[in-house]
Parts: sequence; C-alpha cells; structure tokens
Amino acid sequence: MFETDQASRALGIELVEAADGRAVATMVITESMVNGHDIAHGGYLFLLADSTFALACNSHGPVTVAAGAEISFVAAGRLGDRLIATAAERTTFGRNGIYDVTVHRETPAGPEVVAEFRGRSRVIQQTREAQ
Repeated sequence: MFETDQASRALGIELVEAADGRAVATMVITESMVNGHDIAHGGYLFLLADSTFALACNSHGPVTVAAGAEISFVAAGRLGDRLIATAAERTTFGRNGIYDVTVHRETPAGPEVVAEFRGRSRVIQQTREAQ
C-alpha cells in the first residue's frame, strides 16, 4: 500500500515497519510545512499520524480506510524536527477498528510527545485488487 501512496511519499514520510496492527513511520519538518507562527502546520502532523494509522490498519491484509479520526496537539513541531509516529491497534469488531497513534520527537531528555491521534477504521474489501 505504501509504495503507491503518493501523498505520504511526496512529503518525505518514511515507513519504518508495519505488521500485525502496528506501524512506525517518520517525517522531517521542512520549511514548506511551517506556518505563520513558525511552527509545524497541524495538517502535516495529522497527515503523518493518519498515514501511520493507515499502515497499521492495512497491515492485516484487507483494504481498510478511515471512518473517522481526531488529533490532540500536545507540543509544537519545529523546523528540522524528525517526528516519529507509532500506531497501535486497540480493538477490532466486525469490520471496524480503533487505533491510537503517538507522534513524538527525540530530545536529549528522551521522547517528547507532539500529538496524540485516534483513528477509527472500516474494512471495505477483503482483498486488494491488482492495479
């Protein structure tokens, strides 16, 4: 799935791992991602979390999409920050799932949380069709 995700790849998101309802991805905040307050635009933080969520919920095989999501911004992202998003499946029921994603940056004092994201997924087809 990630190989054909042009939006995520164009923004420099890199897949670290994805399997068994979990995923890790990274992204560096570039000049084009900084807003008028000189901090990372929230839309880019959401996109990183959402892409990592998609990787986690599609790691089982069936084609799965977002049914909804919300994000809480905890700290400002800054130019040059390398953000790490970690997604984890919390539960699945029928064709639905709930996933949490934590976005953080590494600091000399340890990880600093930048955002917390919760996504709700929905399986829309059992197999991925050849493209």
